[in-house]
Amino acid sequence: MNSPKLVDIKKALQHCSREQLIEITTRLAKHKVENKELLHYLLFDAENETLFVEQVKNYISSEFEEINTKNYYWMRKSIRKTLKNVKKYIRFSKSKSTEIELLLHFLAQMLQLKPSILKDKRLCNLYERTLLFVDKKISGVHEDLQYDYQEQRELL
Repeated sequence: MNSPKLVDIKKALQHCSREQLIEITTRLAKHKVENKELLHYLLFDAENETLFVEQVKNYISSEFEEINTKNYYWMRKSIRKTLKNVKKYIRFSKSKSTEIELLLHFLAQMLQLKPSILKDKRLCNLYERTLLFVDKKISGVHEDLQYDYQEQRELL
């Protein structure tokens, strides 16, 4: 079965009543946690992006506090899981400045880990790849923001 095009879905939704739209939305939210999280962002957090960024930064910090630092294997697993969730929140926002802020905070938290991530080749590679990704994103924003983000990036 082929999935329908987004344009077709949009046209069909325009002809639905308010009650039908509410029913469709709640049914969609029941199927996946990510759908529910996206709906929550769109309804409550999209209007106040700075509060959303602070919430995600707090989430990142709490995840890094809970990382099992007994060996690098568990550190890698936890860090990759956290990065996956951060990228999910970035997809919700679609804002380049939010993306850069969250990734810079993630990288700063990575550097503060003890034992150092620089002693593990795979963690070091993950750090460097993410840093290169942030550099590309910084070059795509306004010049004033580039300067601010570049200063934060230099600290890393």
